[in-house]
Amino acid sequence: MEVCRLVRRLLRLLLLLLHVVALLAVAGADGRGRRVAVVAGKESAVVRLRELEWGSSGKKKTKIQTPFAQARRAETTTAARTTTTVLELKHHSLAAISDHPAAQESYLRRLLAADEAQANSLQLRNMEVSTQSGQPGAAAAAAAEVPMTSGIRFQTLNYVTTIALGGSSSRAGNLTVIVDTGSDLTWVQCKPCSVCYAQRDPLFDPSGSASYAAVPCNASACAASLRAATGTPGSCASGGGNNSEKCYYSLAYGDGSFSRGVLATDTVALGGTSVDGFVFGCGLSNRGLFGGTAGLMGLGRTELSLVSQTASRFGGVFSYCLPGTISGDSTGSLSLGGDTSSYRNSTPVSYTRMIADPEQPPFYFMNVTGASVAGAAVTAAGLGTTNVLIDSGTVITRLAPSVYRAVRAEFTRQFSAHYPAAPAFSLLDTCYNLTGHDEVTVPLLTFHLEGGADMTVDAAGMLFMARKDGSQVCLAMASLSFEDQTPIIGNYQQKNRRVVYDTVGSRLGFANEDCSYGSI
Repeated sequence: MEVCRLVRRLLRLLLLLLHVVALLAVAGADGRGRRVAVVAGKESAVVRLRELEWGSSGKKKTKIQTPFAQARRAETTTAARTTTTVLELKHHSLAAISDHPAAQESYLRRLLAADEAQANSLQLRNMEVSTQSGQPGAAAAAAAEVPMTSGIRFQTLNYVTTIALGGSSSRAGNLTVIVDTGSDLTWVQCKPCSVCYAQRDPLFDPSGSASYAAVPCNASACAASLRAATGTPGSCASGGGNNSEKCYYSLAYGDGSFSRGVLATDTVALGGTSVDGFVFGCGLSNRGLFGGTAGLMGLGRTELSLVSQTASRFGGVFSYCLPGTISGDSTGSLSLGGDTSSYRNSTPVSYTRMIADPEQPPFYFMNVTGASVAGAAVTAAGLGTTNVLIDSGTVITRLAPSVYRAVRAEFTRQFSAHYPAAPAFSLLDTCYNLTGHDEVTVPLLTFHLEGGADMTVDAAGMLFMARKDGSQVCLAMASLSFEDQTPIIGNYQQKNRRVVYDTVGSRLGFANEDCSYGSI
């Protein structure tokens, strides 16, 4: 009898052990070696604080096999298959500023102030823009993948990629541009530049490109298309030594930034792919919050965006994967086209409806029906009542005041029990002193989207390190000023996620993906 009871106890212990092992297998690791715990069906993740540092990772560079290299070998595919070109997106170190804590704090405050101006400008544009252009039709699609990197060394928290203008005879070099889904017209600073901000790349020289041409005033791109893209139609002026009139554009942002110059066409190189006759702005007078970049790539919805201009080749589909770490050589990508062969998503892509607002034509909206923090649902008047803008050109997510208060309260309830509070930093009002911690467990925010799709913020997108010693680490979200303003999901909360924009199918897709591809 005693033996039977002992056997039953051993069986119960064995079953318990198997159950624990199963939980660990589910919770296990997130693909980057970080421990993950399942809380009420949703994830909380352990994040290493060094992943949040604004500086060099100190890791030795390794040459690994990346999708970029694979794509370059695949460029000799048959005509029936699509060509995929993969370009890098990296996070760069803060080599341009001092490692002194006060200098770094001042630097980050300036960058966050610039982001606040960008977010405010979107609210202004939401009220000003009132024209909608048509969407590109479906077409047999090719694919290209261009590298995107953090713009930190260009004095911007936005992501950047590299393009080249001009054909094979061009003497122009590479140009680093901000990738912005909230803008349409792609533009770069050009010679002869009457008023230009300092950029790290050489200025584009139109005289060095045999394929460069100014857009004439009677072209459709100078009237309705330019108005839809910028809010202002083109103006006409004589083109120097000939009698033709050039089309001049004027693009103003709500934060006071602007670009003005000649609307032109040229061949644009996106990694291993070239597009002829690409319409862009050749900026002769430019000012604003663009850091040291050469300009901006517009991935919005109107006719002059890169997405629309290349719809016949790429099918009006693009996606990106933003690297999670701030430092080192982390590499993400911008994929043009619907070819998923270069994706490395660890979960299936789940889709929600893409919403177009005729009065805000460049922007991509979706409906957020709910939210939860580590599985704990939050309730707020602002959830499910307004369209939410997803934007690669805004850094920090802005939520309606009622939603932000609810998210902050639940996050604080779970996080503050383990870590002491610290003073606010710039627009970030919920901060903690994590001094002495190499890693912390972070409850993750999940947005529940129309149609049943979910978007869970990666651990690297939950916290913003204001001080390198960990004494001031903040919840990386902020509140809008008013309940009726447009909520924005910024790029900081999109890290380590494959975000798919299907303009033909009118849908937005999300999947988990380790976006730190490494160097090649």
